[in-house]
Amino acid sequence: MSQPHVRLRDCIIERLCCPVCKSKMNQTSYNFQCMNSLCQNFFPIVDGVPVLLDESSSVFSKQDFVNHSDTFFRTQNKLVKLAIKLMPKIGRNIKSRANYLKFSKLLTEENVNPKVLILGGGIEGQGMEEIMSLSAIEFIGSDVFFGPNTALICDAHAIPFDDRTFDGLIVQAVLEHVVDPYRCVEEIYRVLKDDGLVYAETPFIQQVHAGRYDFSRFTHLGHRRLFRRFEELCSGAVCGPGMALAWSYKYFLLSFVKTRLARSCVNAFASISAFWLKYFDSYLIDKPGALDAASGYYFMGRKSKEIISDRELIKLYRGGFG
Repeated sequence: MSQPHVRLRDCIIERLCCPVCKSKMNQTSYNFQCMNSLCQNFFPIVDGVPVLLDESSSVFSKQDFVNHSDTFFRTQNKLVKLAIKLMPKIGRNIKSRANYLKFSKLLTEENVNPKVLILGGGIEGQGMEEIMSLSAIEFIGSDVFFGPNTALICDAHAIPFDDRTFDGLIVQAVLEHVVDPYRCVEEIYRVLKDDGLVYAETPFIQQVHAGRYDFSRFTHLGHRRLFRRFEELCSGAVCGPGMALAWSYKYFLLSFVKTRLARSCVNAFASISAFWLKYFDSYLIDKPGALDAASGYYFMGRKSKEIISDRELIKLYRGGFG
C-alpha cells in the first residue's frame, strides 16, 4: 500500500515540463503526455502522484512506481521500525535547524509566498520541523519513493519543471546518492529563479548507506566546487568528527559479519556503545580541524552569473592544515 501523498496545486502543475525534452505536457486523469510531436512520452499518475522520470538518465523506471516496487528504501516491518526508533542514534546534525531558519528568513524577506522544491523531500529532513510549518512558504516535496510528503516522483538528473520556477531549493542528504551530482546541480541552477537560493547538505566521512544507491563523497572545498555557479552565503561542517568516528567504528564492526541478523545485532551494539561520541561535536563543529574531519557539510548559496575559478576555490580553504 502506498504512503499518503500531497497533491500538487494547479499553479505548480502549470510549471511542469517533460523531463525528457522540457516541452509542455497535457494532463489526463491517468497520465501526463509530452506535447512535443518528436517526443510524446507518457508519464503515469500513480495514486495521485505524477511519475515524471527521464528513464534514459535515471537508475529507476516508471514501471518501478506503477508496480509499487521497493526503490530507494526497502520496506521494513513494524518490529524493525520500532527497534530502530528505540536505539540511540550515533548521528547528530548540529547546524541544520539554524541554517533552515536563516534560509527561510532570506526567502520570506525577498519574496512574496516563495516556492521551494525539496529534492529528496518524501520525508521531513533533519532540522526542517519548524520551517515546514511556515504558511508563508510553499514546499513541494519530490523523491524517488512514495513518502508521506512526496508530491511527485522525479530524478534530480532531469527535474521536470520549467526554467526559473522556484525561489528556493533544498537538497539534503541526496547528492551522494545520484550518479552525476554535477549534472544534478546544473538542473538545480536551471529551475531556480535569478537570485534564487539553494541549501544543500552532503556527507564526507560516512560509509556506504542506501546500499547500491550510494556514489559520491565531498570535502568542504569539493562541495563548494559542486556549487561553483552560486555565490556562497555560508558553508561549513553540519555533522562533526565525533559522528564520523562513530560511523567508522560501526562499519568496522559490520565488516566482520554478513547475515542480516548478525548485522542487526552489530548495529545495535555499535549504537549502544558509540552514541556518546556525537556529543563532542557541539564543541568541535566550528573548529578549523572539523572542516577536515567532519561527517558532512552544508552549503547555502545564491544563484549567480559568476563562476568561481579553481584558483579562487583553493584560497577558500579554512581547515586545520592552512
